[in-house]
Amino acid sequence: MNQITSGAAVSHAAFRLLRSHEIESLQLRVEQYEHSATGAMHYHLAANNSENVFLVALRTVPTDSTGVAHILEHTALCGSERYPVRDPFFMMLRRSLNTFMNAFTSSDWTAYPFASQNRKDFANLLDVYLDAVFFSRLDPLDFAQEGHRVDFAEPGNPDSDLVFKGVVFNEMKGAMSSVSSTLWQTLCEHLFPTVTYHFNSGGDPEHIPDLSYEQLKTFYRSHYHPSNAIFMTFGDIPAHEHQAVFEARALQRFQRLEERIAVPREQRLSAPLQVERPYALDDSGDTAAKTHIVIGWLLGESTDLEQQLEAQLLSSVLLDNSASPLMHALETTELGQAPSPLCGLEDSQREMVFSCGIEGSEASSRDALEALVLEVISRVAREGVPQEHLEAVLHQLELHQREITGGGYPYGLQLILQALGPATHYADPVAVLDLDPVLDALRSKISDPAYIRQLAQRLLLDNPHRVTLVMTPDTQLSHRRLEAETQRLARLKANMDASQKQAVIELSRKLEQRQQHKDDPGVLPCVTLADVPERIPELECTEHAQGPLRLTRYTQGTNGLVYQHVVAPLPALSEDDIALLPLYTRTLTEIGLGDKDYLQVQQRQAATVGSISASISLRSELYDVQRLHGYFSLSSRALARNSGAQVSLMRDTLEQARFDEDARIRELVSQSRARREQSVTGNGHGLAMAAACAGMSGLASINHRLGGLEGIRRLKALDDNLQQADALGGLRDALARLHAAVIAMPRQLLAIADEHAAETVCHEALQLWGDAAGGKQGQATLSAAPVLETRREFWVANTQVNFCARAYPTVPIGHPDAPALTVLGGFLRNGFLHRSIREQGGAYGGGAGQDSSIAAFRFYSYRDPRLVETLDDFDQSVRWMLESKHDPRGLEEAILGVIGSLDKPASPAGEARQHFYNHLFGRSHAQREAFRRSVLEVTLDDLRRVADSYLTPERASTAVVSNRKQQEKLGSALAELELRVEVL
Repeated sequence: MNQITSGAAVSHAAFRLLRSHEIESLQLRVEQYEHSATGAMHYHLAANNSENVFLVALRTVPTDSTGVAHILEHTALCGSERYPVRDPFFMMLRRSLNTFMNAFTSSDWTAYPFASQNRKDFANLLDVYLDAVFFSRLDPLDFAQEGHRVDFAEPGNPDSDLVFKGVVFNEMKGAMSSVSSTLWQTLCEHLFPTVTYHFNSGGDPEHIPDLSYEQLKTFYRSHYHPSNAIFMTFGDIPAHEHQAVFEARALQRFQRLEERIAVPREQRLSAPLQVERPYALDDSGDTAAKTHIVIGWLLGESTDLEQQLEAQLLSSVLLDNSASPLMHALETTELGQAPSPLCGLEDSQREMVFSCGIEGSEASSRDALEALVLEVISRVAREGVPQEHLEAVLHQLELHQREITGGGYPYGLQLILQALGPATHYADPVAVLDLDPVLDALRSKISDPAYIRQLAQRLLLDNPHRVTLVMTPDTQLSHRRLEAETQRLARLKANMDASQKQAVIELSRKLEQRQQHKDDPGVLPCVTLADVPERIPELECTEHAQGPLRLTRYTQGTNGLVYQHVVAPLPALSEDDIALLPLYTRTLTEIGLGDKDYLQVQQRQAATVGSISASISLRSELYDVQRLHGYFSLSSRALARNSGAQVSLMRDTLEQARFDEDARIRELVSQSRARREQSVTGNGHGLAMAAACAGMSGLASINHRLGGLEGIRRLKALDDNLQQADALGGLRDALARLHAAVIAMPRQLLAIADEHAAETVCHEALQLWGDAAGGKQGQATLSAAPVLETRREFWVANTQVNFCARAYPTVPIGHPDAPALTVLGGFLRNGFLHRSIREQGGAYGGGAGQDSSIAAFRFYSYRDPRLVETLDDFDQSVRWMLESKHDPRGLEEAILGVIGSLDKPASPAGEARQHFYNHLFGRSHAQREAFRRSVLEVTLDDLRRVADSYLTPERASTAVVSNRKQQEKLGSALAELELRVEVL
């Protein structure tokens, strides 16, 4: 992305060009078109980027909490006019080289995006997506599978109890186990008493069964029409080529609808509200200090860019970091354990919400917290904030505007999603992307000391549309909900006659038949192994040195940002020191430096860099999983003009960190505990897999003890222990000793910048680090004792659904069987597990995969209503692999999936980081290419052989994350499964 794509904006005959606008800071051109017949909008982000992105969004405005938009999103992908197969979405996942495929339901839109680097693949996916959205079959059996249905607990036995089933029903039970999700939904319910945000767009499990199939079809007809659609594309395929496909495959069959679907403005409250509600705490322990208190304001319209940036400015001034006045008050108050996860500005809806609060509190602290928050805001309104703080906030906004991020979403999709909100509300998405002019205007405004004071007064203090929400823990709420659901089903059954009971049985039978039926995949387009590039390009880097200090430089298209790392091998550490590593890396960039306290340092960071963080990386050796290597890294990103100050900050962080701010360390422990505890409902499957694998190598054991369930349990124990008078001093000293050991190791540097800044950055870094190369080479480094044991655990946590995992010890990445095991994961998922765990079992997700970094093959389920049956499905999939005859096409699809993940692009900086760390751990480009070639050569016989060799019952380890009620329900079955109960 070094230049804006050439060529003028040209439209297809069915479209008209409304405008074309170049955004130099993003190196792209935004083109806006309108479809003449239907009024559908097409925004094309023309860029010199081969990873092309497509998204079509529909404005979806529910009027209840039945989850109609969410269930429709699922059901629309279950077969269409031109592709009348049961599951085209998941089938295309296997037949594609996509770099992204998904669908989302937001509070006021539903979107269907994908991305691919392969033009043939992009065209295939575009055909399938257009047909799915505009010509979906909406089979009632798919509604029953994806949405909700009733069935007998013993299928086919009308004397057994009725139960609710459905993928979305179970997904939302899991989602609403999250306290932060419940907090947000309840806050919106009261901030938005009359518009769509009052309702749960994903669906409330209590109301999902109220949705009828006819209501689903009616919603589809009114909302899934081109007149209500927004098309967005990104990349180097010209807009007119996209439009030719839009017209031929869909739009030519529609005429304009005059109905305009929109979210109205909310009616404003005349006085603040105070609301108290319970949340489910599935824990028999003490409920003290487990209340959440959140204060939320309804602000102006997100579609008004001036209002949006004013709100962002004020939110950042108040909450951006620990030196911000409101965040400082929330972190240091004795009223709660930590700031609420809801702190900040939510600007994705038509009208914005600013919220703040605390967790780990008591309901009786409500008035005191209100007084504290309002006093801090009043002080800002009276006194303002220092000018340099405002400059730092604008600096962060500029950084965010320029950064080409990677992660889970392609860069083009991130830009599209940024623009989608304004487009949804008939506003200007281009202005949101081109922030430079608005930032310049804001710079002028903040020169007036009264500006920020007036914002605090007008947006918050003079705004009566405020809700203070108190959510208290209720250990019986889940039980009451379950009892209400049971009684509802009992009443439903009592009112059934014999024919209605038979209809339930018949629906279940038909659904099972449909799930077992093998559709002809030939009706869907596909790519083949012939479409896979033979080789993958290798990044170029240059090595520089000054004395013993080595710097590796990558010249990448970073859009004016500089990424720098200082890296050192981890020293030999005791078990106690290893256990402290997550807290150490969390603490290092959050404490004072030299004679500056942590508040002053936070402000320096905000003015200098976009972020600065410490981390550790651990990997096993290529050929021996019981031998590991570990590195410490301090990394940051900054605008190129600040690269010298960036290096100075990083060096000071390593050399002047002070661990004597006891109160700050105590706050960080409490905050870390709160965040880690909340991670279970969103990452339960990952935590279960880590627990199941913990006995398979020293690295796997460390992963579980640091980042897994055992790590969360130890963090809770540490937090509780710090209540003792002398415990904090011991922790402080241990962190200081660990830091001294880390910085005594030899260092090397990594710098990533674009061609305009790379030479300067390299020179500055070597000059500023030149006499700080760390200790001598050859010192003892981190190691771990070999581990190989089976584990069988049942973890009791605060979740309404199950997360199941089973794992087997296998081989590291360098072993000849690693490619076949990697392909086997996709083969089992595609051919067996998706159907048995998701479609038939009702879990939101499930699958299998090889993790060569710890030499383990892992099965998992996500937000699963079942437990024992899912573990049986894991075993059945292995038997299916060994005993059934398999179609070679299934093998090709599994290989394509692996190649797609291996070749998936990261951001320019992300690819450089990946290349550097691969080499650091002995993973060369040649080794990666050899592994890739071996994947392409895997045969069905290879899959049978590795399944037979490694996935044997006596080698299996099992871990389940569930809840106390499931433990009681299983009773003796836990002993039969040989699962040891562990309490989080």
